[in-house]
Amino acid sequence: MIKDQEYLSEKAFYCLDLAKKLGATDCSVVVNNSISETVNFRNKKLDESNRSDNLAIGITTYIGKKKSSISSSNLLKENLDTLIEKCIETTKNTPEDEFNSLPDKDLLAKEVKDLNLYDDTHIKNEDKIEYLKRLEVSASSNKKIINTESSFTEDKSNFILANSDGFCAGYKDSSFIASSVTVAKDEKSMERDYEYTSKCHLKDIKDAEVLGKLAAEQTIKKLSPKKISSEKIALIFDKRIAKGILNTFASAIYSSAISRGTSFLKDKINQKIFSDEINIFDKPDILKGIGSRTFDSEGVKTDTLKLVNQGTLNHYLVDTYNGKKLNLKSNGRCGGTTNLYFDKGKISFKDLLSLNSRCLYITETIGHGSNIVTGDYSVGATGFLIEKGEFKYPINEITIAGNFKDMFKNITLADDLEFEYATNSPTMMIEGMVVAGK
Repeated sequence: MIKDQEYLSEKAFYCLDLAKKLGATDCSVVVNNSISETVNFRNKKLDESNRSDNLAIGITTYIGKKKSSISSSNLLKENLDTLIEKCIETTKNTPEDEFNSLPDKDLLAKEVKDLNLYDDTHIKNEDKIEYLKRLEVSASSNKKIINTESSFTEDKSNFILANSDGFCAGYKDSSFIASSVTVAKDEKSMERDYEYTSKCHLKDIKDAEVLGKLAAEQTIKKLSPKKISSEKIALIFDKRIAKGILNTFASAIYSSAISRGTSFLKDKINQKIFSDEINIFDKPDILKGIGSRTFDSEGVKTDTLKLVNQGTLNHYLVDTYNGKKLNLKSNGRCGGTTNLYFDKGKISFKDLLSLNSRCLYITETIGHGSNIVTGDYSVGATGFLIEKGEFKYPINEITIAGNFKDMFKNITLADDLEFEYATNSPTMMIEGMVVAGK
C-alpha cells in the first residue's frame, strides 16, 4: 500500500528542520514511494512476474552559494541524521556557484490542482494474466506470427516535495501499461513490430484483443521488404516516429543546453524556425494526461507554454539554475516537458499521402542519430513506399538524413493528432530528405 502524504511530509519536515539546525541556509527534500507490479508473457506462457516497492528520500542543502545533494532508501531516523550530517559537511567543502539557489518564492505553486492522475484500482495477478492470455491469442492468430511477447505493468506512486521557503506539496499518480511485441516470418524475411498502451486509469487502456491485433497487423505488413535506390524524397513519419522528432526539438531548447551553448537553437528566441503553419504546445493541466503536473521538480508552478507560435520560437524550457545563467525566470520545466505536442495540421491523413506522387512512409528508425549541437539527423529506417497515395510495398535497409534547421521549415502536419503519450504528434511529412539505399 502506498505511503500517505502525512507520513511523507513528516519525513520531509524532520529533514528540513535538522538541516537548518546544522547550518544549512536553505534546504529542499523530496520523499517518494512507488509500487510497481509487472507480468510478462512469452508465446502464450507466463514468463515472469515481479513486484517492487521503493521508498526513497533526496536531500539538497545550501550554505550560501554552496550546494550538495544526497539520497537514500533508508528512512529510519538514525539514517536520516547521518545523511543530513554528511550532506552538510559535503556542502561546506563544495566550491561556490553564484547561480545556486532555491526557486524564487513568487514562482512556487500555490495549490495542487486535481488532474485526475490517480486510479486506486488494483489488478490481481490472475487478472493481469487473463488480460495477457487474451492479448497473446489475438496477437498470434495469424500463422505468420512465430513469436509473441507481452507485458502488463501497474504503477502507483506518491511523493512530497518540501523546501525551507515554506513550500510543501505532492500528489499521487498511477499508470497502467500493456505492450505486445510480435515477430512474423514468410519465405523472404522475418520482421518485428510492437504496439503498446499507457494510461493513468485502467479503464482507458486498449482492449487486449485490439492491442494484440494491431501489433500483429503492423508486423505482417513489413514482411518481404524491398530495397530502393538512394534519392532525395519526401518522407512521411508515422506518429510514433514524429513524436521522437518533437522530443529532439525539446532537447534542443532545454535551458541546460542553451546555457552551455551546445544547441543549434541557441539565440533563436523570437526567430522563425518552422513554417507559419506550425504551433507547439507544452500543456501541463490535461486531465488524466500522462505528463500532467501542477508543479515541476523544484516546486515551480507549471503553466501552458506555446513554445512555437506560427513557426516562431517563443520559449526555452527553463529551470532555476540555468535560468539564472541566462537571466531568465524558471517556467516550471525542471525535470522536462509535460504534455508536449504539435498542434494538428489542416490536411487529412489520406490527403497527406497524396501530396506527392511518390514518397516514403517511415514506421521505424534505428539508432540515435540526432545531434542537437549541429542539428544533423541521420538514422537507419524501415517503412513503406507510397505511390499516388497508396501503400505499395515495405522497404528496409535505408538511411535517412537531413539537418533539423532545414527539416523544421519543411514540415507539413496532418489533422490526426491524438493524445496517447506524454509527447504527441500528428502524422508528419518532411520534404527534401536524403535517403541512402542500395
